[in-house]
Order: sequence, then C-alpha cells, then structure tokens
Amino acid sequence: MKKDLSELRSEIDRLDRSIVAMINERYSYVRQVGEWKHANSSEIYVPEREKALLEKLETINDGPLKNETLRAIYREIMSGAIALESPVKIAFLGPENTFSHQAALSKFGRSVAYLAKNSIADVFEAVDRGKADYGVVPIENSTEGAVTYTLDMFNQAEVSICAEIHLAAHQNLMARCAKENVRVIYSHPQALAQCRLYLHNNFPLVPQVEVRSTAEAAKRAALDDHAAAVASCLAAEANGLNILDGSIEDNSRNVTRFLVIARQNPKPTGDDKTSIVFALKDKVGALMECLAAFGAQGVNMSMIESRPAKTRQGDYLFFVDFNGHRTDERVLSLINELNKHCLYVKVLGSYPCGLSITAD
Repeated sequence: MKKDLSELRSEIDRLDRSIVAMINERYSYVRQVGEWKHANSSEIYVPEREKALLEKLETINDGPLKNETLRAIYREIMSGAIALESPVKIAFLGPENTFSHQAALSKFGRSVAYLAKNSIADVFEAVDRGKADYGVVPIENSTEGAVTYTLDMFNQAEVSICAEIHLAAHQNLMARCAKENVRVIYSHPQALAQCRLYLHNNFPLVPQVEVRSTAEAAKRAALDDHAAAVASCLAAEANGLNILDGSIEDNSRNVTRFLVIARQNPKPTGDDKTSIVFALKDKVGALMECLAAFGAQGVNMSMIESRPAKTRQGDYLFFVDFNGHRTDERVLSLINELNKHCLYVKVLGSYPCGLSITAD
C-alpha cells in the first residue's frame, strides 16, 4: 500500500536526521584532517582533491538527484569543511553581487570569508602579500575575449594559477517599474556589449549609462522608478528588483572564465591545464618555431594572446594555455624547447580543468 502524506514526511524527517548526523560525523574527520595539515604545513584547499571527490561522487550517483545538484550540495559541504579546518579569505573583483562574486561563491561556497576588491590589481596584491589566501579574477569571455588587465598582472605579481572556473553567466534586465516605463538602463560596459542586439531591438531610444559594475547598476536601478539594470539574479535579489526579462545576452552560450590565484601549485590529476607566458628572441621566425614546438610535442593549445611587453616598441609577450601538467614529460620537453627560442618562459600555473557552472 502507498503511504499517505504524513507517513512520507515522517520518512523524510527520519532521513534528514540521519543526513545531519552523517555530515557532522564527516566534519569530525575533517577537523582531524585540518589538524594534520597544520602540523605538516599543508594547504587547506586542495584543487586536485576537490576534482577527484566531485568526479567520484558522480560515478556513485544513481539518481534521481542530478549531478549538477549533487555538486552544488557538496560545494557547500566542502566550503564548511574548509572553514572548519582553517579561516580562509577569498579576494575577488568587487563589489558584491557581481559575476566575479558569483564565480567565487561557486568555487568556495558561502562558509569562507570574502574580500571584495576595487580592482584586479588589488586582488593580485592581496594574494601576493598574504592578505588573502586565494583570489578570483576574470581572464576571458567567450563573447568579448581576453581580460587584458589580468594578463598584464601575471607579469608583475608572484602568484600561481591553482584552479579555473567556467561561469555560464546569464544577463538579466531588472527594474522596479514595468518595461514600458524604463527611461534609462545602467550596466557595466561589457554586460551592455553582451546584450547589444536585445537592447537595440527592445529599447532603441533608451539611453544606456555605463557604470563600474553590474552590482552598481542594480543599486542605481533600485533608487529610480524609471531605471533598469542589466545584471545577475544575485544583484536583483540583493536590491529587491523584479526580473523583466531573463537571459537577454545575445549569445546564449556566453561563458566567462575565471582563474583562482594563490601561492601553491596543485599536483596532477590527469585532466589538467597549464598556463605560460613567454617573450621571444629578436630573430626571424621565432614565433613560428615556438608554435611548431607545441605540435612536435603533441601539446594542444586552448588559448593564445599577445600583449605589449611595455619595454620597447614591437616587443610582445605571448600568453598560452594548453592541456597537460607542468610535471608531464611532454610539457617539460616543450618548455625546454621554448627556452631555445625565447628570452624567458614563465609557468603561471598547472591546475585541474574546470567544469562549466551556470549562474543566472
């Protein structure tokens, strides 16, 4: 016989008690792990362990729970574990309720401490000087391209990339008024660019005002009965705004990639990425020889960007991401070959390949 509603709820209550008890039992072991890490001067956050755990959980998940939901649950369980082991501070490009904040939350959860910084340089400085344990910075967007300021900072600060985050960020139009009453639209220049077609088709005569962040845009819209903002659902919730239209970005596959910077180097997982920067020697064919080295070693590049070296006219730095770990034999051979054609080669970090995370 089928159970009635009260009996079903009673069973759920029983399971909830068991779940809470098991989480607390898990945390008792987490505390012991934290004590061991402190005694052995080991890192609190271990990206390779995180990746292995999430992959293992997916293999033992028989449903109906979706893997995406399972990862979100364990994100908060692991966040609580990190906070239990040691106070951890995460710097990010502020203010709060931006996509950078969302990316940081998606990686470290809500149990750790967050430091909103005014600029990308401030995030690097916080990590470089030990004011923060980790930093989260944007590096590229699938619509607008590389974040060049982040690339430039890697040549100035002594930090390493220890993880990456692929955030499928959806832009939303929000306001206190109805769509027909919108007289001005606020947002960050990049967010406005990502929604260029939508805004042209729906608000061709409404002025767009660029502000420092999507979070600031939402704050301004909350103070004006005839203003709207393009921002995240997180910003709408924080400012009491109504979502007039959701997912208004022109490219539905719009993804922003963030990097986690730290003063540690993760161990290989078998599914890793390495980032490097190199400066070429002043000779004919130097770049061609460097690119040929990747093919010769069977190393697949996933990104290449050039930036002025800021030394003399015509000098450039080349930033490259490729598959593999800095300890892999083929990567070591590649670096050795690049050194023959470059003034210098700097490994910015090897880290686990990140999964795509959706944020409204």
